[in-house]
Amino acid sequence: MAPIYNIDSLNLEPAKIQAITTTEGSLLIIAGPGAGKTLTLVERIVYLIVVKNTPPEHILVATFTTKAAKELITRVSNRLLELDVKVNLNEIYIGTLHSIFLRILEENRAFTRLKRNYRLLDDFDQKYLIYRLIRNMQKVEDFDLLMGKAIKANNWQKSLILYKLFGKISEEGINTKSLITSSHEHIVALGKCYDIYLEELQNSNCLDFSTIQSETLYLLLNQTDVLKQIQEQIKYIMVDEYQDTNTIQEKILLLLAGDKQNICVVGDDDQALYRFRGASIRNILEFQKNFPKGFCKKIELSINYRSHPDIINFYNEWMRLCDWEHEGQFFRYHKEIKPRQDKEFNNNPSVIKVSSVGTYEHWYEEIYAFLMELKSKKILTDFNQVAFLVRSVKNEHIVGLAHYLEEQGINVFSPRSALFFERKEVKLVLGAIIFLFPTLSDVLKWSDKINLNVWTYYDECKLLFANELRADRQKHNNLLKWCKKKAFAHTPLKENTDYVFSKLFYELLQFPLFQEFLNVDLHSKVYDQRAVYNMALMSQLLTKFEYLQNITILSVDNIDRSLRNFFNEYLRFLYDGGIVEYEDFDEYAPSNCISFMTIHQSKGLEFPIVITDSLNNTPRKQYTDIDTILQNEFSEKPPFEPLEQVKFYDFYRLYYTAYSRPQNLLVLSAREKEGRGRTPSKYFAPLYKKLPDWRSDVFKLDQLQLKQVKSVNIKKQYSFTSHILLYENCPLQYKFYKALEFSPVRNAAVVFGILVHQTIEDIHKHILTGKADLVKNDNIKNWFNDNYLTLIKRFRTYLAPAQKNAALKQVLNYKERHKHEWHLIKEAEVEVSLVKEEYILKGTIDLIQGSNNTVEIVDFKGEKKPDINNPDDKKKLERYRRQLEIYAHLVEEKQKHKVSKMHLYYTGANNENPFISFSKSDATITKTIKNFDEVVHKIESKNYDMTNIVKNNKLCGNCDFRYYCHEANNLTI
Repeated sequence: MAPIYNIDSLNLEPAKIQAITTTEGSLLIIAGPGAGKTLTLVERIVYLIVVKNTPPEHILVATFTTKAAKELITRVSNRLLELDVKVNLNEIYIGTLHSIFLRILEENRAFTRLKRNYRLLDDFDQKYLIYRLIRNMQKVEDFDLLMGKAIKANNWQKSLILYKLFGKISEEGINTKSLITSSHEHIVALGKCYDIYLEELQNSNCLDFSTIQSETLYLLLNQTDVLKQIQEQIKYIMVDEYQDTNTIQEKILLLLAGDKQNICVVGDDDQALYRFRGASIRNILEFQKNFPKGFCKKIELSINYRSHPDIINFYNEWMRLCDWEHEGQFFRYHKEIKPRQDKEFNNNPSVIKVSSVGTYEHWYEEIYAFLMELKSKKILTDFNQVAFLVRSVKNEHIVGLAHYLEEQGINVFSPRSALFFERKEVKLVLGAIIFLFPTLSDVLKWSDKINLNVWTYYDECKLLFANELRADRQKHNNLLKWCKKKAFAHTPLKENTDYVFSKLFYELLQFPLFQEFLNVDLHSKVYDQRAVYNMALMSQLLTKFEYLQNITILSVDNIDRSLRNFFNEYLRFLYDGGIVEYEDFDEYAPSNCISFMTIHQSKGLEFPIVITDSLNNTPRKQYTDIDTILQNEFSEKPPFEPLEQVKFYDFYRLYYTAYSRPQNLLVLSAREKEGRGRTPSKYFAPLYKKLPDWRSDVFKLDQLQLKQVKSVNIKKQYSFTSHILLYENCPLQYKFYKALEFSPVRNAAVVFGILVHQTIEDIHKHILTGKADLVKNDNIKNWFNDNYLTLIKRFRTYLAPAQKNAALKQVLNYKERHKHEWHLIKEAEVEVSLVKEEYILKGTIDLIQGSNNTVEIVDFKGEKKPDINNPDDKKKLERYRRQLEIYAHLVEEKQKHKVSKMHLYYTGANNENPFISFSKSDATITKTIKNFDEVVHKIESKNYDMTNIVKNNKLCGNCDFRYYCHEANNLTI
């Protein structure tokens, strides 16, 4: 018998119980640091599902980060398993606000400007796109006024200025027409520049993170039927980190809440850090004003279960140093965070200072001495128990400290320190590519008077590569021969190649110089895996360039232009701006490494010891004249916080967040200095002076007890095709493409399969919406061509006329074969999931059809029908059968219909029967699930054994790692 949900058994304080069980109407939860807000959200979701019998598809839960969403799904699924409650968690609208809004857009794409296969720009894509448009924008009248003092800056810097301004316009939901009709010339110029950018987004079928929101708002405001449908579906809304939402996000959320207004927001106004991204503190401080007086309840969770009382008292006192009142209005909720009462704490100081006078080297030495004292006395058992929190990890003194500690043998994990281009593996790859183009320096230099800084870097890369070759001529002889052959072919290029930079990169991996970076054991420490992840990132940067520049080969006509665009623009842009290295490891604090991170990065995390630097900082003005005009004249609401006070409020909120991260020990650290630029500044000095030094008798280091770093609790999600099947086909492909995220070089076969699949989807969509009469050859050809145009823009890969005709023929054949059976189609593109203790298995069924009160499921394969007598094909079909068996099992659970048959449909079948059919066997379900358990276990244990895999041209022909596999692993292809 399933356990009964009993909230009293959780031993929660009354405020938490009230927060969990108050489900109807609007609710504001102010949750201080370490107050257990994630537990509250988890139990609230479970309470809605189990006690209130709320279907998962009626719940929307928004988190601040993707990782937080994954942790939330994990904890909810574990609780439901405890209670033996089976639900399809895929149906919950859960994720970041951006991902949820994107899902809404995808589900209602027909009502938006978006076409199929649209592309989502990340931050870099957006900045680079603006840079590529900057010359057009500079032609706008009064552009000089818009740039102000930055008019003499280079185009990269101007692009970053516009990037921030465009974000502000979008986050505030400001209409560009109002900007263009402004009485301020520079605001008019801003509006016109933004119009140029928006037009390019539309022409390219793209979205950026900001326009996800504006497109969603536009959809909801202009498509009342869509809004009504979503409001009827989503009954309960929960939003975490509400203090970091922006104006347009709040508008959307309140629209989705509708008349029911069942919206619960959770946050802490004292940890509002993202004003620079458009976040508005007024959202949380004025949340209750969105509703009739007395309608919105407010609950405060103020008990900190994380930290020692000394730490809590310290950051309470820190917040009292700031005057939060201005002209009778208070810009902070009145609250006092309290330590837990059910635990005894020792009297040893838990807030200390580790500082020095003199040079920065003296400061480095003092921090090192402190860390080694902790280590030698075995108080510190792993360096990951220490986090160094600063305003910027790119600061030269912070980078200097990181280098010093690494020289002393202490590993530092600091992926955002912008050191990507300094890593040996990156310089070697670039050095090799530079070596392949002997005329590069002449191609790049357009004037003898110009000398770009990045050219010096390129020279360093080439020299490093050459020195490596010379260091062991015998070992690298084949690499040198290969490079010379390519270099000769490029000097000058006399005929078109069949490759681009990314293909050259993958060919380099066959040689020992680069193999060594890929041969790393993924069980090793994160620090030792950095090189292989940087190699994967390099593959992503190369394929992204080729995508953005729309180049598929290096030709006689485009080679010089491609080289200039790659080295003088693209790489230079990346080099000047800095690249964040891979950081999304399973551990947020990797073992055997001290974490160096920004205070913003640390939000939501906890560490046994936190060391904070940057004590020379003072509140800084964060707004410009343009910000003032936009807020005063274009915001829908009147100004909220007084602009002159904002810098003080944000300053105290920032360090409050840092000071509330530690569990056992908070350390304030500084290179003390008097006079100009005094450290600590006057803002830190009152509390800093009262702190005991770590060497003083007051602080008993031997009495310090540290917790271990909390393991990351994330249950991973696996899909049938892109995870299970990929791994079973080739564990090494899984390792490189999934685990390490190398970017594949796209090929026509991918476009072919997607094109066929999407056009068949169009047929199904029209049938299911009662428009079967439109499923005619001429319309199908139009849908097919529309899909093709968007696909080639997305993948920058074209099909030969014969391939394109073959794809269309497959679709038309499907229509002819089944035009009298449309009535059998019940549903298409059905998402299903299986929640297990260790993982979540998910998949999408292409089509469900049925009769006689049963259903049959169909999975489409855009390829020729396999030979069932071929041993390799038989193995593949057996995997597909097991996949369909799970699909059938989940469909029966979800839809309560008996599944009678399962089919594979091969659109490439000519005159033969396109189906391969299987009967569903309940008896083998357990065995099939067990098999998936074993595959997932191998994946999660990072077992990439190839012993039983037979490599052949069919499997490996289009794999980018075929060169590496052949040379490094002696695998015959």
